[in-house]
Parts: sequence; structure tokens; C-alpha cells
Amino acid sequence: MKVLVFGATGMVGQGVVRECLLAPDVGAVVAVGRSATGVEDPKFHEVVRSDLTDLADVAELSGVDACFFCLGVPSARMSEADYTRITYELTMSVAGAVAARNPSAVFGYVSGQGADSTEKGRVMWARVRGRTENALLAGPLDAYILRPGYIQPLHGARSKVTLYRTLYRVTSLLYPLLRLLARDHITTTETIGRAMLALARGRGGDTRILNSPEMNALAR
Repeated sequence: MKVLVFGATGMVGQGVVRECLLAPDVGAVVAVGRSATGVEDPKFHEVVRSDLTDLADVAELSGVDACFFCLGVPSARMSEADYTRITYELTMSVAGAVAARNPSAVFGYVSGQGADSTEKGRVMWARVRGRTENALLAGPLDAYILRPGYIQPLHGARSKVTLYRTLYRVTSLLYPLLRLLARDHITTTETIGRAMLALARGRGGDTRILNSPEMNALAR
């Protein structure tokens, strides 16, 4: 299986890449992004591009079984237009490029708990995420939406956002208690990666939008 990963330098993307490299049925992992990951593995290859909306000449997009889209930005202090450009327009551009060469590929999209499928709510980021989800599900690819809530980073995965890194350091001390109280309503970077791979293996069934409980069950 050949897997594409977008957003491999982010916290979730780091976890997804790790699980892909560990999976014996994954023969090649290609990360496409604006900066290098620093990952070294015989199965790993990366394509560094300043403009991710122009992938027409990227040969590595061909022969892909699954694309895991983990790229995202915090919405704080962003206008709706800027957030839409990164969250909706970039995602759909990548999905279109993947579909053009791999029409039967699985497309796993990491969204967020609270995304607004009606696209009419008062929360800007939720509307844009909901619009993106709806467009992917209506598109040609075999698309799945993952809506994690709290994500515990494991195996060295780190957020690129300083504030988030601080929060994760604090909450890591409370993680056993969180697991006890919230049970399946929290997840980990490891679990998201394993759930993505399960989807790529055809184990997603008819459920197209997965929250943390569904991701955790699928990863198991």
C-alpha cells in the first residue's frame, strides 16, 4: 500500500506517519508539505513544495491507495476568508489532484469535534470545517472524516504551536485521570494513525464521520 500524508510536520501528522511506517502492509509513505520532516526511513519519501495548490508535476501522487490529510491551522485571529483559503480551498485542491490520478483512493480528513455540517452555525471555524467535510463526502474519492476532540500526543509527537505544546505538557500529567473520566471521548496520535490505516484497509464500513469513540474502536 502506498500512502500520501499532508501535514506530516504537525502533531497529528507525525503520529500518522509513525503508524504508517510501522505497518507491514504499507510499502511507501510519501509526505507532501512546505517544510522537511526530518524523518529517515527506507519506506519514507517527502516532497517539499512552497505552493501546495500546484501539484500537477508531482509524480509521487500517482499509484496512491490512500491520502491522509492532517494539515490544519488554528482559527484564532484569522479572518473567515483566510481560514477558508487554508482549510477549504487547499483541502479541495489536494483532493482534486489526488482524485485525478487515483479515483479509487481512500481520503482520510482530520477535521475537529464540533464541525458544523449545516454550514450555518455561528462559529466560524466550525462552519468552514463543515463545508470542507460536506464537499469531500460529495466528491469522487472514498472519503472519511475524523473528528477528534482532545488528542494526547504520543511517541514524541509535538504541536508546532507553542501554546498547545504547553497545554499538552500540563495535561499529560492528568491523562490517566482523563482516560478514566472521559473514556472514549479522547484519543491519541497513535490511535488516529491506526484508525486511518484501518480505513485504508476497507474497514470503515458505512460510517463516514468518525468521532473519538468510533476512531478508538476502529483502531483496536
